[in-house]
Amino acid sequence: MDGPASGPTAAASHADIAELSYEQARDELVQVVTQLEQGAATLEQSLALWERGEALAKRCEEWLLGARARLDAARAAADDAS
Repeated sequence: MDGPASGPTAAASHADIAELSYEQARDELVQVVTQLEQGAATLEQSLALWERGEALAKRCEEWLLGARARLDAARAAADDAS
């Protein structure tokens, strides 16, 4: 059985994450972790926060992997030029 934070509704609520910059995603992830650590949320809210945090962490990783690829390409181009 799917919980309230799964399925198409969860996907739609996380669609905005794809538009976030690295800094925006990182800052929101810090807020999510803080909220989870405080433990004041209901179980349903905690699950939704956890899922959003996972999606935010994935977005940050995508940004970092993209940055690494750009650096590797720039280094390769510099090596080819010398």
